[in-house]
Amino acid sequence: MNNSTREADVAVIGAGIAGTAAAIHLAKVGLAVLCIDPKEDVGQPVGESLDWSAPALLRVLGLPMEHLVQTGVATYKRHVTLKLRDGSSRHYLPPEYLSRRPYNIELKTIHVDRGRFDTALREVALANGVTFRQDRVVAVETEGRAVTAVRTAAGSRVSCRWFVDASGAGASLLPKTFDLPGHDYGPKKVALWAYFPVPELTEGTTIYMDCGSAGYSEWIWEIPIRADMISVGYVATGEAIKQKRQLGLSVEEIFKNKLAEFPRFDDLLKSASVLIPSTRAFRCRVHRGVSGPNWVVMGEAASMVDPMTSNGVTAALRHAAEGADLIIRARHRQRLPLLGRAVYNARIFAVGKFFNYGIETVIYQGPVRQRLGALTAGDVYTAPAWSLNVVYSRMLPSGLALTTLYGFALSLFRATARIYDWFCRRPKLLRPASPA
Repeated sequence: MNNSTREADVAVIGAGIAGTAAAIHLAKVGLAVLCIDPKEDVGQPVGESLDWSAPALLRVLGLPMEHLVQTGVATYKRHVTLKLRDGSSRHYLPPEYLSRRPYNIELKTIHVDRGRFDTALREVALANGVTFRQDRVVAVETEGRAVTAVRTAAGSRVSCRWFVDASGAGASLLPKTFDLPGHDYGPKKVALWAYFPVPELTEGTTIYMDCGSAGYSEWIWEIPIRADMISVGYVATGEAIKQKRQLGLSVEEIFKNKLAEFPRFDDLLKSASVLIPSTRAFRCRVHRGVSGPNWVVMGEAASMVDPMTSNGVTAALRHAAEGADLIIRARHRQRLPLLGRAVYNARIFAVGKFFNYGIETVIYQGPVRQRLGALTAGDVYTAPAWSLNVVYSRMLPSGLALTTLYGFALSLFRATARIYDWFCRRPKLLRPASPA
């Protein structure tokens, strides 16, 4: 079977957050959009705790924060709490000044039930005329650096003027096709997670960590996705999980044993007679050159941001808005403009590198965290992360000048973190850290 079709202006590969959001933006200006996604292969989605930049991006798509909360898709998130195994804790809240002029930032965001959220996002896409096809793209046809068509597992050949790769970190279809350079951050990690019923709602994401050793950090998340339901997950390196499996432990036993280290989960574990956690392996990575003559890469296919940053959904929504705008502005041309591509590529790389490098250097690795203490290290990371996200939201660095200026600000933080990490790794400068 070899059915060649050109039934759309844009082919979007992948119907996750980035792909569906991009499809909505493109369809709203009258472009015919075909979204191809192998739905049967998609596992339980993650990305439930959103940062403070996400609500404005969702509002543009027709999903205001208040509506998502009222319909049971989301719960409010007003803060992040870090709790250590020794009982110490700290609340991280956006500074009050951000709610005043000139920033006028909403000081609350949301957690989402990803199943319900993805359904709501898809409904908006359908209402705007996006066509979805359940199929898998298995090959890409190219002419130089341009994409001419994609072939699917069902035997179709889809030829479009524009292509969007939102296939996810595992597929990264166009980065592999064009051998785009990728920069890895940290070791391969594994997330194990499950859902527990709770009697009452709590507002805020809670992170649990055992920071007593100088080794690589592991952590647990607790996210209230509904009034009566929380998501609980455990993130560790792939090597750590492998060693536990070699000792004969099942995935369920590894998950339960880690949660049992924190009294908060005692009652939840007792109530769960059978617990089969979902699993996902991932490697944080940022690709260079994520757009070409007639294609754009976005979402995790372009930049896999560490989940502790709570920036994954925001990154996907930003990529979708900016990548779609690149196509929209060029829809009457034959190719995407070189300057537009260059600044899009620069933003994706700089922001992904900022979040991944920062969380690796300040939180995951031992030297800085041990020198400052885990709670203070959290302050050191969250202050620039929140501030630079606010600057991005207000600056909207779409042109060359603002993109360059914003990239310079990001590089200053990375340079500061790199210098301090170097000092903390020198044995004579290392001191025992206080619990806070």
